Amino acid sequence: MKDLICEIAKALVDFPDQVSIREVEGEKTTVLELRVAKEDLGKVIGKQGKTARAMRTILNAYATKLKKRAVLEIIE
Repeated sequence: MKDLICEIAKALVDFPDQVSIREVEGEKTTVLELRVAKEDLGKVIGKQGKTARAMRTILNAYATKLKKRAVLEIIE
């Protein structure tokens, strides 16, 4: 899951070398913390959050296939 979101984020931003993801595993939920350059934050979130929502939808579909729950947090 981590690699999937990382590749999507790198394709969207101007500074792909500053994209990092930290995976926090819980009992039932996995939290992915996505960090990008401050200049790229708007590109990852998108207009009215549409790009972020699309990334979360893809992540949830993938996690459901693995019978898990995943949450994507975009951190400044």
